[in-house]
Amino acid sequence: MSGLDGDSLGLLSEQQLPYLTADLPGIGGIIRARLSDFVVEELPLYNACGEGTHVYMYIEKRGISTVEAIARMAKALGRRRIDIGFAGMKDAKSIARQWFSLEHVETEALLSLRIPGVEILQLARHTNKIKLGHLRANRFRIRIRQMTVPVPEAVRRAEQILDVLRQKGAPNYFGPQRFGNRSDGHLLGMALLAGDADRFLDGYLGMPLPEENPTIRRARQAYDQGDYQQAYQAWPSCYTQQRRALKALISGADKRRACRVVDLHTKKLLVSAYQSAIFNRVLVARMPMIDQVLVGDMAYKHDNGACFRVEDPQAEQPRCQAWEISPTGPILGPRMTELTGPAGQIENPLLEQARALTGGIQHINKILAKGERRPLRFRPENLAVCGGADDLGPYVELTFELPSGSYATVLIREITKSPVA
Repeated sequence: MSGLDGDSLGLLSEQQLPYLTADLPGIGGIIRARLSDFVVEELPLYNACGEGTHVYMYIEKRGISTVEAIARMAKALGRRRIDIGFAGMKDAKSIARQWFSLEHVETEALLSLRIPGVEILQLARHTNKIKLGHLRANRFRIRIRQMTVPVPEAVRRAEQILDVLRQKGAPNYFGPQRFGNRSDGHLLGMALLAGDADRFLDGYLGMPLPEENPTIRRARQAYDQGDYQQAYQAWPSCYTQQRRALKALISGADKRRACRVVDLHTKKLLVSAYQSAIFNRVLVARMPMIDQVLVGDMAYKHDNGACFRVEDPQAEQPRCQAWEISPTGPILGPRMTELTGPAGQIENPLLEQARALTGGIQHINKILAKGERRPLRFRPENLAVCGGADDLGPYVELTFELPSGSYATVLIREITKSPVA
């Protein structure tokens, strides 16, 4: 639970997001009892051609985030983190295999690396850097344990739920990972967009939570007490942005100036979390009819990612049922196309409320994503469900593929009918 308050916009926690299959009983349970219970493998958008100045590295990381894996690799190579390209973020609490790229590096230097939590599995060469979005899909293998029903019944329930999701699609919520360990990334992003430096720094540096690491809790408590020097000393050295802001405060800067020293990458991540929360809020307003298009919708074409305005929903609905198109929700930004007609009557009031709370968004477009439309649903592919048991006891195992940008935990929560992390 965050120390910041998002009720003014009706931003919802994971527990408040409605299920598409609410009428079907779940199986309960937990995921990530151990790292090997959550395995994700990146399926690239294209294959390396075998020549070029960029070296592609297929890596396996265990128990660390993509950002941390990049930081460790950059430090080991004496390079900047920004030099390392990647297609998408992968869960920290998992075994994840994904592609990185780095230009002008010798393969021998890479093969000699010994980095905790990171193993290089394969190297190839290509002509360009890997960028965010250079990703076709992700393949998952996830085990659910401690179900509330026996394995055969759990498998039966899971298959029944998945049959519905194959047909109608799963709600394309942004998962809880998007909002950070304190579930407040979107609220910090809202404070940034509103230009409220006090609110941003108070949430970013203070407001300790009982469940936080004791060291972090002491650092936040010191900030709340106005002891910036003690807070600076308490924050571990890896929290570079928090320490930069505190160093500015110690030197006599006001909170607005201290806010400015937090790097642009961090701010963009937080603003992106805010945009994601608005999308989730709009998606909730469209539930459970996420497989139907309305007049004024912008429909997403699954074959090429293009969008078009829906003028005749009766004519377009068969294409929606055939998974050629889907209705979309907003990723708020200057280039986002707004809805009209009945679709706009659902979405636009929520966007106007968001703009009012942040005083408009145009004044800081530097940290705001350009904006786009995102499908309200996703379709899991190559689904399989089985039951089993190992040294930790019984489990239900799911394997499936999801399009880039969709969250496996959203699919899992439909099956468990309980929050997952």
